[in-house]
Amino acid sequence: MDISAIMYPILSIGGMGLLFGVGLGIAAKKFAVPVDERVENVKENLPGANCGGCGFAGCEALAKSIASGESKITACPVCNQSQIDAIAKVMGVEASTTEKCRAVVRCQGTHANAKSKYEYVGLQSCRDANLVGGGHKVCQYGCLGFGECKTACAFGAITMENGLPIINPKKCVGCGACKNVCPRSIITILPITASYQVHCVSKDKGKEVKVGCDVGCIGCGICAKQCAVGAITITNNLAEIDPEKCVHCGKCESKCPTNAILNLL
Repeated sequence: MDISAIMYPILSIGGMGLLFGVGLGIAAKKFAVPVDERVENVKENLPGANCGGCGFAGCEALAKSIASGESKITACPVCNQSQIDAIAKVMGVEASTTEKCRAVVRCQGTHANAKSKYEYVGLQSCRDANLVGGGHKVCQYGCLGFGECKTACAFGAITMENGLPIINPKKCVGCGACKNVCPRSIITILPITASYQVHCVSKDKGKEVKVGCDVGCIGCGICAKQCAVGAITITNNLAEIDPEKCVHCGKCESKCPTNAILNLL
């Protein structure tokens, strides 16, 4: 057997492999992209939930944005104060104090309270239902009840009860993922210290509201007249309560004729 007939191909292929390997090694060093170690350090102090509440695809994307200076160190709504302090240390900046928030469903349109104008039998999705004649509910502003907000919550803070999302304040971190997926914009993010709020977002006139819902805001203005600190305004037939001005007296809730105002605490 001619050994050279076997050895030459082996040495040839081995030599080519070695040459290519050296070439790739040189190319890797020459075209290497500098890695900012702060990205990994910031990421280590983020929750890792990838909930999207910050507006980025995940925690790694936010970490890169913070490290580059494009986003604030408080951009993650889920981070607690110790995590923010750690990120501030990584970035070499002074830590700021942030007030924790929670999500609030501004609707009481349960199966019993809100009327339907037809039976919806399509895809069980709020966004899809909203595209069919503006939704099956008589109220064009209220919750459609298919729970996309529950699916979006990475913290298990939302349950569906009687066609309405219920948010557990002990589990909610205020990330805003539920708010972002709601096609009716009935979920808002408020400070955990906020108390009285109008649980309705309808801008219809009072008579029209009462046709579709038993507990909607009719824009009567009684609550605003009761508020001695000017925390309530009526805009587009809807009462709005400013949590920074509210002194938690409860007069608005007690006088609301439709029980549209509830205490969150």
